[in-house]
Order: sequence, then structure tokens, then C-alpha cells
Amino acid sequence: MNILVIDIGGTSVKFALSGVEESRKVTSGPDLTAQQMVQTVLAQTGDWSYDAVTLGYPGPVLGGRIAKEPVNLGPGWLGFDFEAAFGKPVRLINDAAMQALGSYAGGRMLFLGLGTGLGSCAIYDNVICPMELGHLPYRKGRTFEMYVGQAGMKKMGRRRWQASVIDVVARLQAALLPDYVVLGGGNVRRLDGLPPGCRAGDNDNAFAGGFRLWEMPTAPPTPGEANRGQ
Repeated sequence: MNILVIDIGGTSVKFALSGVEESRKVTSGPDLTAQQMVQTVLAQTGDWSYDAVTLGYPGPVLGGRIAKEPVNLGPGWLGFDFEAAFGKPVRLINDAAMQALGSYAGGRMLFLGLGTGLGSCAIYDNVICPMELGHLPYRKGRTFEMYVGQAGMKKMGRRRWQASVIDVVARLQAALLPDYVVLGGGNVRRLDGLPPGCRAGDNDNAFAGGFRLWEMPTAPPTPGEANRGQ
């Protein structure tokens, strides 16, 4: 089965097809609606043949549905019928969770995405636990995301931003007790070195995670799915 994976971000929409080395991207931005995204992707993938679609969405996804409009994109995502728009089966997953799934190597992993904001997801013994850790209070009435996201870097400078990243990672390691942390997102390359217990991710792992949702005999469940039938 050929899978089209779409990774939706605040500055670009990236997409890849299973079995094809090439990936493609288009500019997104604060005015991009769900309908515009679909139309653009369809226009850019007219030469690709696929059977199903994975969407990595930059916001909370509950029960396979978008739970909240995105912060950095246009309106019209909540309740949008992606299966009808693409004419294919579609699976939705939070974008950080998708990259986390592609980065997962067993055990208890915490994924932190250093990008426009702070993406976060834990996978503990094959159970996907999407999180919104970036919105937790941190210092001076501000959140983790305000310090380690893109805006924090621009405001504080790279040295102070990097110190904040190291501190935030240490706090989350102490609270969540992962075996290892994967630091992904575009800004991980801005770090001079990785904090203890961390390894660098790769943005292409998002595509790997999107493929895994369909290619695995049973995709790693969310906590709610894991508890059904017990």
C-alpha cells in the first residue's frame, strides 16, 4: 500500500510518498486553511499514486479527530472532512507524535520538537502519549514554549535560548523519567551540544512515523485505545 504522508507546519507543508526518495514542500503561513492545504497538496502530487493518507497536524488530535484550531495557520481545520477531500482513507496524528513515532526505538522515550513552538510526545512501551508540555508554566508567567520556541530564541539570543533548552529538558527528564530523549525540530541544529540523555532526531522521521501508522500490523495505541477491552 502506498502512503502519502503530509507534515503540516507553521511555515511549510512537507509531504512524501512511501517508496519514493523525493519529498516535496510548499509554503504555509497564518492564512492557510484546511481546504487550501488539500488543494495545494493535490496539485503538487498529481504524478503520485497512493492508497491512503497520514496527516501530521500542528495541534491536539483526540480520537483521530482534530480537537482545536491551529495557532499558526488559518481557520477551518476543526471538523474538516479530509477523507472526502482526498478521496482516500486518512489517519490524523499530532505532528510531534508523528515524528516521535518515527524516532522511537523501544522503551520509554520522550520526544521534544524545537521549532516554532515546543512539540512534545512520549512513547512508553509502544503506547503513544501525545502531550502539550510547551504550554506548561515555566518562568515569569511564561510557558516552556515561550522560552525554547522560535520566539524565545529571537528575544533572548542563541546562548540564553540554549541554556533554557538544557534546563527545560532536565526538568522534564526529572518529572517524566524517560529512558532517553529525542530532540527533533528544525532548531536542534542550533545547539552546540546535546543535553545528557538526549539524541538528535531528524525531521524526516516524521515521514517514517506517518508510514508506520499504516505499515505496522497494529499501530502503537494511544492510552485510551490501550485500555479498551481490559
